[in-house]
Amino acid sequence: MRIFDPHIHMTSRTTDDYEAMYAAGVRAVVEPAFWLGQPRTSPASFYDYFDSLLGWEPYRAAQFGIQHFCTLALNPKEANDPECRAVLDELPRYLAKDRVVAVGEIGYDTMTREEDEVLAAQLQLAVEHGLPALVHTPHRDKTAGTRRTLDVVRESGIDPAHVVLDHLNELTVGMVLDRGCWAGFSIYPRSKMSEDRMVDILTEHGDDRVLVNSAADWGRSDPLTTRKTADAMLAAGFDEDTVDRVMWRNPAAFYGRSGRLDLDPTAGAPEADGTSTFAGNSVRRGGA
Repeated sequence: MRIFDPHIHMTSRTTDDYEAMYAAGVRAVVEPAFWLGQPRTSPASFYDYFDSLLGWEPYRAAQFGIQHFCTLALNPKEANDPECRAVLDELPRYLAKDRVVAVGEIGYDTMTREEDEVLAAQLQLAVEHGLPALVHTPHRDKTAGTRRTLDVVRESGIDPAHVVLDHLNELTVGMVLDRGCWAGFSIYPRSKMSEDRMVDILTEHGDDRVLVNSAADWGRSDPLTTRKTADAMLAAGFDEDTVDRVMWRNPAAFYGRSGRLDLDPTAGAPEADGTSTFAGNSVRRGGA
């Protein structure tokens, strides 16, 4: 089984996670830029972070046989911090990078006027750069936030087929698919979506324009929920081709709209001796 996790925050995960993911069938990931858990001290901290998503993290993933791509943006929560607005001026030079396959995460946190402005501006950047957009729907007032997001997407002029609204649930999936956007689901223990609920949604709504991800980060999350969902699909009677469509071909098709998703069929073997380096550094410690 091959798995492409279209939304996972590997910066906050360990090398043990990479090993477990490879053993579970994960061969490619997309890591969206996101909030780090505390306020940033300056816009410059974003640029170091973006550089790590374009450099160190792809190197680290490759040591464990996994291809790594990213999406870059000013995230919804920090859109409310006026100190962070300068990031919008610097984003274009990052959005031109080869491994950037979408603008994201963008969207809403608390649905403020500032978030409205930053979402609209970054959707326009996606249009200008010919990139898809990964949109975060709010954890509170999700239905209202999803409706508001869909209105901003429509007003932006971006092709709905270039937009995925993520963190959806049973109440929001229908309206998103009806508008022609992609529907993203985070299988995230305790707070977002379970494997069994995901199977029910696929049974009701089908597998077209559906992305399933782990959204694993520094919270109580699990980078193997994509594999667990695939196993739950098989147990529920879905065939292997449908599982492959949901877990591999769908994310490949969505991010492939960037024109930059180079999925190497020869990739997938972890570095046997771990001798390669990035900028003179490696994942090895203590000479082992």
